[in-house]
Amino acid sequence: MEDRSPGWTRFGSLPFAAAVLVALNGLYMALVAFGNITDFDTNQPFVQHVLSMDTTNFGAEPGTNLDPDVMWRAIESNTLHDIAYIGIIVWETLTALALLGSLVFWLRGRDDGYVRARAASTIGLLMLIALFFGGFIGIGGEWFQMWKSQAWNGLDPAFRNSVLAMITLVIVQMTTRQSEPGRV
Repeated sequence: MEDRSPGWTRFGSLPFAAAVLVALNGLYMALVAFGNITDFDTNQPFVQHVLSMDTTNFGAEPGTNLDPDVMWRAIESNTLHDIAYIGIIVWETLTALALLGSLVFWLRGRDDGYVRARAASTIGLLMLIALFFGGFIGIGGEWFQMWKSQAWNGLDPAFRNSVLAMITLVIVQMTTRQSEPGRV
């Protein structure tokens, strides 16, 4: 059955919505990576304090009342802090490239039912989720006890970024051949 809908209706389609959400996630990650590359010293202290666990106190002054039962986890090497931060920036950059690169497939995707677009977008979104959910919430939040820090707690933005990526991932996975106009 041939689709006889006006051309503008594709802008209200699920694949178009998925492409826009993927593009926004990609743009966000590109801006984050660009900011961290061009202004290295803005977020480097965040990584340093989280890894060194020097503010994981219980409401006291920074550096006091640190929990001796978990302080063995702390990484105090500035070199390792920089390596971790550079690793985060590289991951952010690759995530942005994967997400923005998937837009090519969204633009060309009608012939194969958006299979490549879904796959490429899923890879980028899972990279984003791995960074914020796995890296910042799991490793930073729990292993390095970031949740105890009043000064260097990035759990709220990490949660927000994770949820936005997960919602986008659900929308992306909903775009099947059946969601295209004129397909049954």
